[in-house]
Amino acid sequence: MADKRPDSMKRITGRELADAFINEQVEAIRAQVGDKKVLLALSGGVDSSVVAALLIKAIGDQLVSIHVNHGLLRKGEPEQVIKVFQDEMKANLIYIDATDRFLGLLEGVTEPETKRHIIGEEFIKVFAEEAAKLDGIAFLAQGTIYPDILESEKGIKAHHNVGGLPPELDFELVEPLKYLYKDEVRVVGTALGLPDNMVYRQPFPGPGLGVRCPGAITRDRLEAVRESDAILREEFANAGLAGKVWQYFTVVPDFKSTGIKNGERAFEWPVIIRAVNTKDAMTATIERIPYDLLDRIEQRIVAEVKGVNRVLYDITPKPTGTIEYE
Repeated sequence: MADKRPDSMKRITGRELADAFINEQVEAIRAQVGDKKVLLALSGGVDSSVVAALLIKAIGDQLVSIHVNHGLLRKGEPEQVIKVFQDEMKANLIYIDATDRFLGLLEGVTEPETKRHIIGEEFIKVFAEEAAKLDGIAFLAQGTIYPDILESEKGIKAHHNVGGLPPELDFELVEPLKYLYKDEVRVVGTALGLPDNMVYRQPFPGPGLGVRCPGAITRDRLEAVRESDAILREEFANAGLAGKVWQYFTVVPDFKSTGIKNGERAFEWPVIIRAVNTKDAMTATIERIPYDLLDRIEQRIVAEVKGVNRVLYDITPKPTGTIEYE
């Protein structure tokens, strides 16, 4: 597929180019939005955080940010988003706990693209419902970036923030990052003054842990993903790898194998560890984790995570594998 980035757009590699991009987008946002309000899906991830900072700079209180807990977030994530954006950044934030709503719709669904579509469509419905309660909402902002567009158009995987909105929704999209790669988003975020722990936070997919729970999502297996992920992130931080590895996470597939726990047969799930490095998310290499660290992570996961008896390490680069499993 041909590159659709504007011919005039330069690769953002430093502060000067980032500042130029910010100024250009601030003017574009103001021209597009006028005196109307914008609704933002604020996940707390890198992309939505940078969009939030851009919109705050451009239109201030005209931005209404919504954080939806769809039950597929990492351990402690909703609390962290509220603390950072509402308490520290003073954003106009609405928090919605829609866990039961999303997991109910996903019950029994196994096909990855169907799961992504369900999550994406339900997000739009949630925003439409919230917008109906507010006056003057005319726009929906999204943290769409260029790899999302490329992967969706090539048919590699669907992204919930690609493809526009259904015609019955009276929103116009605001997507200031749609021609940026992930590394460029980080440069812009730093230039906007966002803290490093936000700018260099691991990328997190829109469908959340749903794409790390292959097959039909169940609450117990989802909890195994959440708890094992928390252990992995804690051990990586303790080992000084948190800022050196681009993305790392766990996956709990929908099959079990025979193991032994406390001298008895244990028919339980495996946990798969994935850790990759990349600059633009289009290709990725595997991080060579020290064996003693892998050993420590394995021991903690099988001891602390309910329903797990094995830990595996995925050594597949992108391509042939994608970064996420679904």
